[in-house]
Amino acid sequence: MNWIVRLPFFVVLMGLGSCAMLVPAAHAAVTGDYNTMRVFFYGFILCGFLTSLIGLATAGHAPVSVARSQLVGLLAAFSVLPLMFAVPFYEALGNTTFLNAWFEMVSCFTTTGATVYDTAARLTSSQHLWRGLVGWMGGLLVWVTAVSIFAPMNLGGFEVRATGGAGKGARGSFTQIGRIADPSERLVRYTLSLTPIYIGLTAMLWVGLVIVGEVPYIALIHAMSTLSTSGISPIGGLYFAASRFWGEVLIMCFFIFALSRLTFSRGLIGESDRGLRRDPEFITALVLIGTVTFLLFARHFVGAAEGQTAASVRQIAGALWGALFTVTSFLTTTGFESRFWGGAATWSGLNTPGLFLIGMALIGGGVATTAGGVKLLRIYALYRHGEREQARLLHPSSIGGGGKDARRIRKQGAYISWVFFMLFALSIAAVMVMLSLTGVQFETAIVLSVSALSTTGPLASVAAETPIAYSGIPDAAKVILAGAMILGRLETLAIIALFNPEIWQR
Repeated sequence: MNWIVRLPFFVVLMGLGSCAMLVPAAHAAVTGDYNTMRVFFYGFILCGFLTSLIGLATAGHAPVSVARSQLVGLLAAFSVLPLMFAVPFYEALGNTTFLNAWFEMVSCFTTTGATVYDTAARLTSSQHLWRGLVGWMGGLLVWVTAVSIFAPMNLGGFEVRATGGAGKGARGSFTQIGRIADPSERLVRYTLSLTPIYIGLTAMLWVGLVIVGEVPYIALIHAMSTLSTSGISPIGGLYFAASRFWGEVLIMCFFIFALSRLTFSRGLIGESDRGLRRDPEFITALVLIGTVTFLLFARHFVGAAEGQTAASVRQIAGALWGALFTVTSFLTTTGFESRFWGGAATWSGLNTPGLFLIGMALIGGGVATTAGGVKLLRIYALYRHGEREQARLLHPSSIGGGGKDARRIRKQGAYISWVFFMLFALSIAAVMVMLSLTGVQFETAIVLSVSALSTTGPLASVAAETPIAYSGIPDAAKVILAGAMILGRLETLAIIALFNPEIWQR
């Protein structure tokens, strides 16, 4: 174990990625897809050999700042590792370009789930398994690094609740880069703690989907996609899933792990005294899901009443469930669409406005989860700040209660949340401008920018008036979107932190 700790973080990830290639190779051997089996097995040998060489060359390297090294390694993981993942995928598919294969792997590893292969039959089952496995590994990486790297640095949403410096000589009321000891040991410790949980939850959902009638292979990929919030599916979504309604119910239950970190990491980061009933993220998620679901259902109900369209109780219940499931799915940035989602439009004669789903994807899920977006904790901080400002308009001399933690969220937390929200908005504008320069239409650029930065790839096929095919956009736009996916996964503050002079000091 000590020799693993001494290796650079990026090299360890390369080794794990190389070993993962054995999974689709073994699956292809069982299913008789020997071309895919050979390609992925040779990929394991090639990438494993390259990892060994780099590991030997860097084994004695002692970085000046381990925290900085891990942050740079994480940036390299999401930008460079997909190149390694794309090599066997490109060779196995044969009838694609390397750019498309790289784009696909960036999308999977950042848990975005956007695909340039619109026809599911174009890929073999082993190649679909590789897509789901890469997305699943990306989700696990987010789980581990959020707690072991971002939390001590007050990044990734943890800055909202970060404690300010106290006492004489403190460097201000808010510290962006925290002090940590032995970051490598912390990374190993949290990896050993969270990986069994992640694997166990995936296995539970897999077995549950099989029990309710899903094909084991499809159930496995859907289970991995749900836990990683990648939304990857070998059959184009849940509409053609054999598990039907009960499969969606099971998946809905596991969406909770993308709404609050307390569902899986309670006690790991000093929050053992808080439960879900007191978690502001979980409460905010319930309020948003309930409100948006009610608005969508009411809109369809009024439309059906005006059109004097008769509907059975089953149709009404199906429309309500379709709205509830789809709204929750896009809030977690998974992007699964309920098989009953289109039934509401058929019942009322109205198309469901994609703006609702865009808003849900922008908000995103919980801090330190696999979900993307702005994050619920930041939205909560902005809400509490607005609530306090309204109270001060009526009672200018009032004192806000709630304790020290609530005051910190309303002040420093709201400030840094607003800064992040503005950076997120500017990122959307910048990506839109760059996409427009490549010839992408304005409305299409809006949806694609939000889907990439919020890591919600399926948004492109649902939110727009007509479904957007990633295969139809220019190659330059694919490169821009891939960069936006990496930016959305790491968050702007984490990349800006690399330019902070404090993290570069000895």
